Amino acid sequence: MAKLYFNYSTMNAGKSAVLLQAAHNYRERGMTPYLMIAAFDDRAGRGRIASRIGIGADADVFSQGDDLFAKIEARLAEGPVACVFIDEAHFMDKEQVWQLARVVDDLAVPVMCYGLRVDFRGELFPSSAALLAWADEMREVRTICHCGRKATMVVRNGPDGTPLMDGAQILIGGNETYVSLCRRHWREAVGDA
Repeated sequence: MAKLYFNYSTMNAGKSAVLLQAAHNYRERGMTPYLMIAAFDDRAGRGRIASRIGIGADADVFSQGDDLFAKIEARLAEGPVACVFIDEAHFMDKEQVWQLARVVDDLAVPVMCYGLRVDFRGELFPSSAALLAWADEMREVRTICHCGRKATMVVRNGPDGTPLMDGAQILIGGNETYVSLCRRHWREAVGDA
């Protein structure tokens, strides 16, 4: 039975590595996964999912406003797909999450989404809110704060290393920009003592 999954965490928890491992498991068993990533996330190259630990795979790209149901339906016309994998799911819009739910319900293909739950301000991304509401199953990919507690928040640092609380919700960056923290240390970093 196909399901919509949401695997969420903060930055640098290994979500992409978990996605790539799961896709590898499908290939190893002779099944075809379909990998997708946001078009504007080109940190590893356009149409490439990569993990900080050095593994990667090519992927199809999507942009906000793309009809993901139509895109996946067109891919299915080319041959079977055992599972759809979406990296950086927080870059989708709310309508695209609904389209993925329709893929599960109407096309009977499981969809596994991997992304952030909250932004640097501690607010839900619209697609993450939709996934939390509509996913059949949710799994937290855990990472830790520098204190050893579970990291649930992320701080965005400016060029001078100062934590920011203003700016666009979406800004591509890595370890040079974002740091995962527990809620207590996030509050300290942003001045909410």
